[in-house]
Amino acid sequence: MEEKYETLKIQQESPNSGVFNLIINRPSVSNALGVNFFSEFPKVLNTLDQNPIVAVIVLSGSGNHFCGGIDLKSLAAIADDNSGDQGRTRERLRRNIKLMQDAITAIERCRKPVIAAIHGACLGLGINIVTACDIRYCTKDAFFSVKEVDLAITADLGTLQRLPGIVGFGKAMELSLTGRRFSGDEAKELGLVSRVFGSREELKEGVRTIAEGIGGKPPLAVVGTKAVLIRSRDVNVEQGLDYVATWNSSMLLSEDLTEAISAQKQKRKPTFAKL
Repeated sequence: MEEKYETLKIQQESPNSGVFNLIINRPSVSNALGVNFFSEFPKVLNTLDQNPIVAVIVLSGSGNHFCGGIDLKSLAAIADDNSGDQGRTRERLRRNIKLMQDAITAIERCRKPVIAAIHGACLGLGINIVTACDIRYCTKDAFFSVKEVDLAITADLGTLQRLPGIVGFGKAMELSLTGRRFSGDEAKELGLVSRVFGSREELKEGVRTIAEGIGGKPPLAVVGTKAVLIRSRDVNVEQGLDYVATWNSSMLLSEDLTEAISAQKQKRKPTFAKL
């Protein structure tokens, strides 16, 4: 946990808390993200995932914005990489896109729930990131844009695949083709975020309370719920039911179940072993 990163920092909410804050940390450029982010982000998520103390991850941005999109210097470098054989150049570009996609999908691979706490700008790459998160909240002054179309890019890191399932196909099409800016309140109306908070302080406190609540629940049930929901999103109902039957046949009979039932009967707060 002591390792330093160029684009991210990790903060435990409090010494005994299972809530860890993962903070995008390039405030001088509105948290616009370059190539280093795509190597650091999955590494940090895996570190948090494998730490038994971590129960819930809250993803936020330092400074005035959540994420200003991709660093234009990185984008320019990609555009200028056209030397040598065109076939090899394009194969290398495809490989780099796949690596960047994988870095965002690391949010879904992480067993622990990842909550996005969004303030200020959430543009382009920011939308790719938050649509992969498990729960999203924002401030009233947050604003969003599927910005890629204005940069002559077909969004390729997950927005076009995940956003329709969150806000609906038609709304995703409109937002992605226009690239228009929309507010935190509209994000709530669209279903992109679950709740809008009045200020950044209220967002931080509200999300902390929600995260602590999730962190106090049976860990196997929490990671199972995330895994089954993500799996069920991509298969039909019958396949999803079969998956959860298999999951529970291996995970249900646990000390968590015994403790949860005992706590309910005894009207006390349950205590669960770390995962």
